[in-house]
Amino acid sequence: MEPKLALFKDHVTTALGVDLPRVETKHLLMAAIGLEGIGGLLFIFGNTMGAYLLLIFLASVTPIMHDFYNYDISSKEYTIEFINFLKNMSLFGALLFYVGMKNSIYKRSRRGKAKAS
Repeated sequence: MEPKLALFKDHVTTALGVDLPRVETKHLLMAAIGLEGIGGLLFIFGNTMGAYLLLIFLASVTPIMHDFYNYDISSKEYTIEFINFLKNMSLFGALLFYVGMKNSIYKRSRRGKAKAS
């Protein structure tokens, strides 16, 4: 993960002109594992906070780990990374849909109780 993280930092520094703070890779890995683990468990039990944690995980990890933009379009690595990137984006969209539906069901049930009173 170190080389991919270094490459990502170089891209961000070049594009934005701002240096990112030095963070040890093991701390980033612990945060990612925590987000994915706790988020997954909460999501399994139907808690919306789990979906939010998984959204943060996917948004932060996907561009770093699946860096298809660093490969030549005709290479096999490009295809593999691009497919994995799109897979993660589809999971991101599904989580957004879940959160939206969960919120609309909650609002709809509250509206129905208010009219019945």
